[in-house]
Amino acid sequence: MSIVHHLEEDVLLDHAAGTLAEGFSLAVATHLAICPECRERYAMIEGAGGELLDTIEPASGQDGGWQALRARISNASLPAAKPARRGTSGGSAPVLPEPLRSYVGSDVDAIRWKSMPGAAQFIIPTRDGRAVARLLRIPAGKPVPEHTHRGMEMTLVLSGAFADEDGTFARGDIEIADGSLTHQPVATNDADCICLAVTEAPLKFKSWIVRLFQPMLGI
Repeated sequence: MSIVHHLEEDVLLDHAAGTLAEGFSLAVATHLAICPECRERYAMIEGAGGELLDTIEPASGQDGGWQALRARISNASLPAAKPARRGTSGGSAPVLPEPLRSYVGSDVDAIRWKSMPGAAQFIIPTRDGRAVARLLRIPAGKPVPEHTHRGMEMTLVLSGAFADEDGTFARGDIEIADGSLTHQPVATNDADCICLAVTEAPLKFKSWIVRLFQPMLGI
């Protein structure tokens, strides 16, 4: 199956500009490692950015430069991309691509998971403190507690799949949510779903029981 859920241009631009929190930048870089289509789009953004730096006057501010780059990308024709194919976790292929695997220090088979409501998690250390990055393992056929968001949440599927109000997400698919989305992701029945989830603020859970233990779980 082809990757269906891709990154928006604004996110790719912010990644190229280095303005994303480290956790979100890690999610974008990991998605780019899996998704050929987004890699081609990102290469075009980097190329346009290099051309722009060669043409703008030194007195032009950084904000003005990136506004011009955004306008150029919006008006450009994206190159034709080869269909993105989903990887598999079978054989010797790692579930965690780089750079994520280096952050974690191993592939998923060596992770020491910590239980949480409806799933297990592994917190990924980042240095800037602007967002929390974690690996989640949702058991096959099981939901995570219903919640909405106090800020941006970026979720990249690495193995298995989950479904929520926005559709079905399998390996390579990425979902970006905010306070406008209330959802309850459910892992598909065929396998556990392993994903990278990055949040810039604690989630807002519907269940008071989950809210009670939320500070101890760091979610």
